Formats: sequence, structure tokens, C-alpha cells
Amino acid sequence: MLSYSTQLIEDDDIAIVNEVLKSNFLAQGPRVAQFEKDLCDYTGAVYAVVFNSGTSALQAMYSVAGIQEGDEIITTPISFVATSNMFVQLGAKPIWCDIKLDGNIDENRIEALITPKTKAIVPVDFAGKPVAIETIKTIAQKHNLLVIQDSSHALGSSIEGKKIGSFAAMSIFSFHAIKPITTSEGGAVLTDNKAYAEKLRLFRSHGILKKELWNSDMISMGYNLRMTEVAAALGSSQLNKLDKFIAKRNEISNYFDTRFQEEKLFLTQKLEKSTISSRHLYPIILNPELHCLKEDIFKELQERGLGVQVHYKPIYKNSFYEKQFGLVSLPVANDFYNSEISIPCNQTMSMQDAEYVADTVLDVIHKYSHRGCSF
Repeated sequence: MLSYSTQLIEDDDIAIVNEVLKSNFLAQGPRVAQFEKDLCDYTGAVYAVVFNSGTSALQAMYSVAGIQEGDEIITTPISFVATSNMFVQLGAKPIWCDIKLDGNIDENRIEALITPKTKAIVPVDFAGKPVAIETIKTIAQKHNLLVIQDSSHALGSSIEGKKIGSFAAMSIFSFHAIKPITTSEGGAVLTDNKAYAEKLRLFRSHGILKKELWNSDMISMGYNLRMTEVAAALGSSQLNKLDKFIAKRNEISNYFDTRFQEEKLFLTQKLEKSTISSRHLYPIILNPELHCLKEDIFKELQERGLGVQVHYKPIYKNSFYEKQFGLVSLPVANDFYNSEISIPCNQTMSMQDAEYVADTVLDVIHKYSHRGCSF
């Protein structure tokens, strides 16, 4: 089955992992430091601090940003739950902002949600498409707020040639197996702020500051959120190939754009000319008349060998959030959830695969379009 997104592990990746397994360092050591340097070199950020998962990176980022009980965080509901979970566990309240039909937060709706309790804005670069970060930063500066960017989908994405990773006060990336590059599990926080970087390193390692010889001192609360040498070595190896991976994803996406440009039954995500997307996902957005048939369309696409997925159920629709914060309903986010299907687009695919995906998507959707919905 062709997956909507997947890793590509090659012989050089396996060789470097085997090399680390035969070395004296399996926990934190020179490979972790090298991967952090590689991330800085690639993105242009001054500091990178890697973690054992993207969720750990979110937890650390929110914690060192000083988010605490009673704070309000403006964010998008169209994301994996971890985006909100990790500040909710600090006692903060999510204030969900509606989105645009490209899946990104609607920057024009943010300012109306700001209150005296607002501490930060947390946008997500959905599918790898950069959010309108400069507009969001202008709003944040006007109200003295932090911008913390969840760029889990967007390593390698850029705006006017500048890579995502150094636009916000802090940005996180995920290296889960289906992300643009993988360390199997893993994440990183990038920042240009030295104080944040120092606090992040303490937070990921029990809050312990190593001094001289055996002497160390726990100076703040922290946890074991460290990335292993094995994961970091794999990360550096994968990062060397990221641009090649993204070029392949964009080749396939551009082909889909051409095949679907006259389509009347669904929309695709459009990119500004000044941006490059990692194309972590290729979402299609079904027209409203197909919403009631989405489950049937989804099942048949899977039956025909397409490993499709839906990204995402709005976070506020999860039982935990309904019980904790009450019922929330945002019209565009709701429509997006009823509409969105992510189709296969990844660096393991051939152009013949891409042709099969496009043919199958068009055939299935047109087949079901004749059935209509009974209201």
C-alpha cells in the first residue's frame, strides 16, 4: 500500500547507526552535538536542542517560555493533540482560532481572541506550508506576546529563501518516522535566544548542571527527555538528504497540482510563489456535497492500495477537551475535518506511483459524486 507519508532509510543511514552501536557512546555524546549543529547550519537558527520526541520538545518549549496556570494560548485546532496537550498540562487554556481552507491558522482572526490572559500564539505549519508568520509576529509584538511555532511538518520549508526554524521565539520540529526526516522518534527546539537554549538543555536532562569532575548540581526541575546517539546519528544522515527528499515530494505534488487543476469536486493546498513546502502531506479538500460520502471514498481508496489518512480531527472535538473546556465549534475547522483526505505523497514513490494515485483519486471521487447526499 502506498502510504500518505513514510520514511526512506538507505544503506548509508544503516551504516552510520551500526557505527554508533559499535562505539563507546549510546546515550548523549558527540553525535547529539553534531546533529544540533547540523540543524543550525541547515535552518540558520543559532541554537538547536534535540529531544527524544516532538512531544518532549513541545513540553520543554512551553515550560521554558514560562507558560503557566491561567495563561491563554491562541492556537489552531487542526493539529495533532500534542500541540495543545503540552501547555494544557501546565495549566494553560487553549483558545482555538479558526483556520483557512489550506489548513493553516487564519491570521486575520487572531487579534480578536487576545485578552489580558493571553501569553502566546502557537501556529502550526500544516502539511509543511508555512503560516503567515510575519503577520502573526506583528500582531504578537503589538500585544507583547510570544510566538512559538509548531513546525512539526515543516523542516525544510522556507519563505523567500529563509528556512523555517528561526522566525519565531522558538520553533519545534518532529522527527517521527513519517516526517520529512526521521530519527524513528525525536524532536528539536530551535531558537536564536541563548537563555532559552540553556534552559531547554537543563529541562531535557533533569535540570542538572554539570560542573567539574564528578560535581553536578540540580538547579531547576527537569526530566530525562534526551535523544540517543543512535537517533542523532540517523538524524544527521537523513538531514544530508532532506533537500533531495523534499524535491521528490514537490515533484509529485506538482504533478498532482497539474492533474487536479481543473477539478471541480475538491480543492488542493495552494502555495505562495515565495514559499517552499516540505510537502509532509498532500491534502485534498472535498466539496461539501461529498462530506456525507467521505467515509465511503476513504475506504475505497484504501481498498485500491492508497494509504490515505485524515489530518486532523479538531482538537476541541476530543472527549478530554470537551469535558475540560466545554463544547467548541469553529465553522471552517469543522468543514475542513469533514472535507480533508491526505493522499500518498512521499520520497519513496515513483512517478508511475504518482500517476496511479492521481488516476485512482479521480476515479473514486467521480464515482461517488454521482450518488449525492440525502439531506
